[in-house]
Amino acid sequence: MIFFLVFLSTFLIMECVTWVTHKYVMHGSMWYFHADHHQPKYANIFERNDVFFIIFAAPSIALFYFGVEDTFNYKFFIGLGIMFYGLCYFLIHDVLIHQRFKWFKHTNNKYLIGLRKAHKAHHKHLGKEYGECFGMLFVPFKYYYI
Repeated sequence: MIFFLVFLSTFLIMECVTWVTHKYVMHGSMWYFHADHHQPKYANIFERNDVFFIIFAAPSIALFYFGVEDTFNYKFFIGLGIMFYGLCYFLIHDVLIHQRFKWFKHTNNKYLIGLRKAHKAHHKHLGKEYGECFGMLFVPFKYYYI
């Protein structure tokens, strides 16, 4: 039970980590890597922004490695929480919102429509300034009713 709580807590904390990283790192010192994500899309399937996948995956991989010493310990479940958040991020951000893969083209789900609208509001700014909606799973309620 305690390991499930470690996993769940890590998953939820990752939304805060994502928000802070997106606002202050991606739209700050690492804008060079994130900038192409805010530009019109071309034929290339990869973006410089994809480097953040590696940056976020590295701690998860390390925690898996150190979390299976003799038995599974709390480090493994922290790594699992990070990995599952990354999987959700990929499915929501890259598949559902940006349609980098054409798996889910249409939805009537109000929550998913709200996520799309909030992310669209984030992308109306092509530069790194004046951003809004930096999170991924939790978005302001106003986007569910527009």
